[in-house]
Amino acid sequence: MTTNETITAPGGSFLLGGDLRISRLGFGAMRLAAGTPAGPVRDPRTGVAVVRRAVELGVDHIDTAGFYGRGGVRAHELIREALSPYPDDLVIVTKVGPVRNEAGVPASEATPGQLRGLVEEDLDRLGLDRLDLVYLRVGGMNPPDGSSLADRFAVLAGLRDEGLIRHLGVSNVTADQFAEAAAIAPVVAVQNHFHVHHRDDAALLDLCGRSGAAFVPFFPLGGGHRPVDGARVAKVADGHGATSAQVALAWLLATAPHVLAIPGTGSPDHLEENMAAAGVRLTDEDLAALAG
Repeated sequence: MTTNETITAPGGSFLLGGDLRISRLGFGAMRLAAGTPAGPVRDPRTGVAVVRRAVELGVDHIDTAGFYGRGGVRAHELIREALSPYPDDLVIVTKVGPVRNEAGVPASEATPGQLRGLVEEDLDRLGLDRLDLVYLRVGGMNPPDGSSLADRFAVLAGLRDEGLIRHLGVSNVTADQFAEAAAIAPVVAVQNHFHVHHRDDAALLDLCGRSGAAFVPFFPLGGGHRPVDGARVAKVADGHGATSAQVALAWLLATAPHVLAIPGTGSPDHLEENMAAAGVRLTDEDLAALAG
């Protein structure tokens, strides 16, 4: 058992930013409004029920964004309706950077001058006085581009100094961008694309561990880019009487004690399945098999 692990927290726990102890298995709100980018809009009542159930199952780390939503169904509003007034131990994390176009699709990146407005909008929509963690998402919805983020991150650092934000993170970044941000203000978490079939950022994951920052994969279950139900994963899952998704989440939690998993869903059944992944204990043989 690592020093960050507890018995009661799903997947063990991690001390985020030195002062927020959270379960390593959290919840991502991206799919509350719709299962896929092209899928039908979900009933908002189901989204509210899923968020409430997640907290009942031990989730104390909810990852959201102002651009998560479809039509009139938006993740922020569902979270607020489900949980406000919020539990004292709940950590709500958001990200800013992508800006929606008239069609409601994230299509451009915020300028430094737009970031305060996005943060204030998140505060208002979520009904909060301070955001626990705000990521600067760079590169829009494209892969990391390596461009300078200093001007934008400095704006968020100023909002942190004002007390509107507790901690800062970066998302969709390279190691150089992480270092650039950390030279401006403490970076307590990095959120990048990473899962059992997509391990390009293993070096950045290690760097986060050495820096004391959390590494929080987005698309932990593939996100439709490359589903995690490959033959090796399926074989390990069969050996545990588990699903491929549960093994993929268990693999993330086994990778390093500073890795947090935030699987997202708007389905009550999938939520129960994802949370049960905390009980899957992979052996050394399993990990070797998954390494290929």
